[in-house]
This record gives sequence, structure tokens and C-alpha cells, in this order.
Amino acid sequence: MTSKRTPRRTLGALGLVAALAFPAAAWSQIRIGQTAGFSGPVAAGVKETTDGAKLYFDAVNAKGGVNGEKIELVSLDDKFDPKLAAENARTLADDKQVVSLFLNRGTPHTQAILPVLADAKLPLVGPSTGAMALHKPVHPWLFNVRATYQREAERAVQHLSLIGMDRIGVVHVDDSFGADLLEGAQKGFSSVGKSPLFVEKFDRAQWDFSAIAPRVASSGAQALLFIGSGVAVADGVAAIRKAGSRAQIITNSNNASAGFVKSLGPHAPGTIVTQVFPYERSLSVAMVKEAADLAKAKGLDGVSPAMLEGFAAAKVLVAGLQRAGANPTRAKLRDALEGLSRLDIGGLEVGFAPADHTGLEFVDLSIIDSGGKFRR
Repeated sequence: MTSKRTPRRTLGALGLVAALAFPAAAWSQIRIGQTAGFSGPVAAGVKETTDGAKLYFDAVNAKGGVNGEKIELVSLDDKFDPKLAAENARTLADDKQVVSLFLNRGTPHTQAILPVLADAKLPLVGPSTGAMALHKPVHPWLFNVRATYQREAERAVQHLSLIGMDRIGVVHVDDSFGADLLEGAQKGFSSVGKSPLFVEKFDRAQWDFSAIAPRVASSGAQALLFIGSGVAVADGVAAIRKAGSRAQIITNSNNASAGFVKSLGPHAPGTIVTQVFPYERSLSVAMVKEAADLAKAKGLDGVSPAMLEGFAAAKVLVAGLQRAGANPTRAKLRDALEGLSRLDIGGLEVGFAPADHTGLEFVDLSIIDSGGKFRR
């Protein structure tokens, strides 16, 4: 079944109970499903991306919703566990009857739910990952709203080389996410005629930097590309600093959240983080100003890069729903998204086609200042 509504079939008294339990207004909902690590090592970033999406969903609902129907976001916690992510996706597809999945987090987690998309013929919009495997080959039900991780890692290495750093090491998480970024980093090294000083890897679930940290310190590395997520990277940086390394740390946009900065503690200032959306304080960018104004109206102190990612993904999903028309089905939404060839979401142009589900290719760099803010 691809309808977004709770089935209306009734049977005797059960039908009367259902009718009383779910008033007429409850039928006018477009139900969107999300599975993400609301607890665990990426919880801070997940909360921020979701808060950014809700800024836009709430604004749309306040104006009457999409084609007269309000958006309901149903979020489940997968604890950053790929197996649980797949189970949650199945629950959202079959039991919750969502019209789309949205803004999940993690590369292996997204890969784990791909079979659900195919089986349920269910779109997924804005996965919070830039894995190349999710771009090529094109998955017919998956729509990315951010640049690839490989491009980020490539740009990071090129930047370090440009500012005169030759001894560049790489530490990466040992999973599909880490392997993907490592491939992008290797492209960056090749483009500048260099090789990594070393490549070290760590376990995603039970990381331990007690052996890696002294090797990094003794290597004399000038810079370190640290590929991982949230608390794991923060713990690794702390261990490396304790071992005596003063290497320039650079990490990727999956860590572009205020929560990550907080987890770094005293090691945050000077850390470089790649970004896949415009500067969150550049109010000359229409999308940034729109998000900042909505945040201010809710009493928030601006928006973070992670919030902008969620906000952008929400804008793309809503545009697809609007074009899908009244009573959108999963198939109608998929077709509508593929028809978004040049969608301006406020200073950024998103484009999809049957042979291209990348959406955006924007990549930039930021550095964390002494006040814990991202600067560009």
C-alpha cells in the first residue's frame, strides 16, 4: 500500500471505536517518517538537523500545510545502529504508512534501509550522508540533498596542500562511511601529487585511540584528516592532543553541529570542518535569512550548519509534495521529485532527473573560533 492515510476499513463496533478515536481532522495529515540516532554518538547532530527541518515544516503547517494537508513528522530512534535503522524503516513503511522517509543519519544505516525503499516503493529524501554509493548508481527511490563526502574529503586535502602542509595523515572509522571518504581523500592526494603520511582506522562501535594517538604524535604530522562521527572524533582528538600532537585537525560536514563543537571542549578552536551549505550567518543568502528569521521567531539564537541541512531537505520535500498534488502517493512524490530540475531553495539550486539524484554539489570550508562558532 502506498497511501499516506490510516486505512478507513471498519468492522462493526471496531469501526465506531476507530471513528471516535481518530476525529476527521486526523485524516488530513501527510505523514513523513524518520529514523535516526536520537541517542548515541551522533545524537547532538541529529537533533539539530531535525530541528532545522521542523522550522520549515512548522512554518508550512502554520500557513495551512501542503495542498490543505499538514505535515506530520514521525521520528524513531535507531541509536545509530544500522540494523535498528532498517527495522524502524520497515515499521514506518508498513505500520505507520508514511508517504516518504526523510533525513535519516549515517552511511551504513542508509544502505541498510535501501531494501525497504525498493520493497515498499517508498521515497527517501535528504539522507544525512554524502556517500558516493548513494549517488552512483542512482537509486530510483533515494533523493540526496547535499554534496558527496568524496568531494568534501578531496577538497579538504587540496586545501591543506594549498596552505603548505605536506605531512598529512588520515584517521578513519572502519566502515563504509570511512572507506568512502578515504577514497575521496586519496583523490585529493593524487590531485596535488602527494601521498598520505599514514592511514589509521578505528572501530565504529567501540573506538579506542590508545594505540593510534601516540603513533600520530610520533609521526610529526602537520595535519590530520579525521573521518568519523560525533563523540568518536571528539574522543580521538582529545587522545591525540594528550599524546602531544599539535596537528591541524580537519573533519567533515557530518560533524558541522554545535553539539560536536561542545563535545570537542577545549580542543574545538582551530578545528576545520567542511561544509555543504552556505555560511549560516550570511543573511544575504535567502535560505539562510529565512531559516534565521523562523528560528528567531521561536526564540532560538540563530541556526547551525546542521540545522541548515535539515531546513534545506525539508524545503525540497515540501516542493515535491506540492508538485505531487492533492492526496500524494509514494509514486506521485517520486515522480514529482524527479521533475524538480531547477528548484531554487533560496540561493541554492537543486536539480534531479531520472539519471541524477545528487541534488546539490556545494562544498565549502569553515574553522571553529574561540567562541565555538563556525567561521568562513
